[in-house]
Amino acid sequence: MNKNTRDKDIAVLKFIRNMFINSGIGPSLREINEVTGGKSPRSASIILDRLEKDGFIKRENGKIFSIAFEKPNSVSTINIPLVGAVPCGTPMLAEQNIETYIPVSTALAKKGSNYFLLRATGDSMNLAGINDKNILLVRQQETADNGEKVVALIDEEATVKILEKKDDVVILRPRSTNPIHKPIILTNNCKIQGVVVAVLPSDLN
Repeated sequence: MNKNTRDKDIAVLKFIRNMFINSGIGPSLREINEVTGGKSPRSASIILDRLEKDGFIKRENGKIFSIAFEKPNSVSTINIPLVGAVPCGTPMLAEQNIETYIPVSTALAKKGSNYFLLRATGDSMNLAGINDKNILLVRQQETADNGEKVVALIDEEATVKILEKKDDVVILRPRSTNPIHKPIILTNNCKIQGVVVAVLPSDLN
């Protein structure tokens, strides 16, 4: 493979990754050609064929459904589902909420626990290092300790806050430079979905 071909493949792979991270969908052949300067759908298809052959993407019925952030087998990874906005009334990890699966190093996603990836929105936790569009690696669990960053369900919608428990009260505290965000006070039946164990950037170039 010559350098020009390799550079095109890398550019397309980064483009695909960032589209999945930010929107949950893969690019069209036309959008891939805009990145590479290709002139026909076949030009983009050839690049996707190479990326799939090398194990960087997986396709089903012509659509990309999985991407890798390291060359397969170079590190130990497990596939973690990325969920986007979760509609009211549906389980967070219901099939319709899973946008793609992303391989994550087992150094982060420890074996023996279940994990999911969640796209952060807004600025309610920017002082805790969580910014808009960051990807959060969340360990699934129904309980958490004071001070941990948790994903909780309120009226069946997910929110990420700092957990504080006092007697029979649960307080979900924001950590934000924006004064609009206020603590949320709940009873002990607060539905914890998991604990944030890592914050990943929205652009994983």
